[in-house]
Amino acid sequence: MNTTAQPDITMYSTGWCPYCDRARGLLQRKGVAFSEVKVDDDPAQRDLMLKRSGGRRTVPQIFIGDRHVGGFDDLYALDKAGELDQLLGRA
Repeated sequence: MNTTAQPDITMYSTGWCPYCDRARGLLQRKGVAFSEVKVDDDPAQRDLMLKRSGGRRTVPQIFIGDRHVGGFDDLYALDKAGELDQLLGRA
């Protein structure tokens, strides 16, 4: 039995982004809790996202623990490669 705690997951998003919807759906299918920060509601959060992501402006920007995963395509690639479950503390 794996007792590793799930790391904190943060997804920076906007209310109108289809890639944010896809990332949200993938995380929900994985059954993990995550916090979502809407950068279109709070410019200070967009500035924080830019700083944390090394200047990446597109959404979503996803962080698992302290690791910057990237956007939806990056998250999907990790899942397809079987690495996402490890990051989530499930392997």
